[in-house]
Amino acid sequence: MERWVGKVAVVTGASSGIGAAITVALVQAGLQVVGLARRKHKIDELAKNLSDKPGKLYSIATDVTKETEIIDAFDWIKNNVGPVHTLINNAGIIRGTNLIDGSTSLWKETFDTNVLGLCIATREALTNMRANKVDGHIIHINSIFGHHCSKAKFFNVYPASKYAVTALTETLRRELNSNNSKIKVTSISPGLVKTDIGLNGGVLDLKTWKEFLSTLTFLNPEDVAGAVMYALATPPHVQIHELTIKPVGERE
Repeated sequence: MERWVGKVAVVTGASSGIGAAITVALVQAGLQVVGLARRKHKIDELAKNLSDKPGKLYSIATDVTKETEIIDAFDWIKNNVGPVHTLINNAGIIRGTNLIDGSTSLWKETFDTNVLGLCIATREALTNMRANKVDGHIIHINSIFGHHCSKAKFFNVYPASKYAVTALTETLRRELNSNNSKIKVTSISPGLVKTDIGLNGGVLDLKTWKEFLSTLTFLNPEDVAGAVMYALATPPHVQIHELTIKPVGERE
């Protein structure tokens, strides 16, 4: 990880869960981390707790469903922190709806967050990297449900949004290759993780959801952060395209 010390990393959804764990790991490794999230105060609290670590944490209030806020965030980074070297697209949601008679607005919110927000942040990071001749690394926090659909009834359009992330990862890899770019792209697909989204699920039937969860095993957010650090630590000629991690006993 020595080559990343002092470099700029951007983490979306950095205020809690997986995003917060990734942010902590990067700051501890000596990177300058810019955390993007709607709950900026949560990142500020994290920054206070990390003040004695080798890296530094900045916070920007950003709703990834709003293109202008993402663009403004990257403009601020360019003017105040420096060239972006890695982007971790972590922001993601699942909402309590279904496909049979579900809410269009909740479907749209899921895709705006999990897919379009990811695309816009990726575009802005790549624009910054290419302008500064940085051979950086784009990491998408995907899901096992980006590769197969759950047997459970709770997930509505969430798997479709994550299947999109799987396709976008491969499409981006091919686009970068066609431009002879050395920028890497990685998809990390965890199983169920102990986070707000994993434990509460945004589901309609919370009681049944909790009963379902009681039969399962979980990863911790730090496990996913470890996978991110593993991908970043690879030498420049090695690209981890897809990394799937599951807890022992995973039933999905």
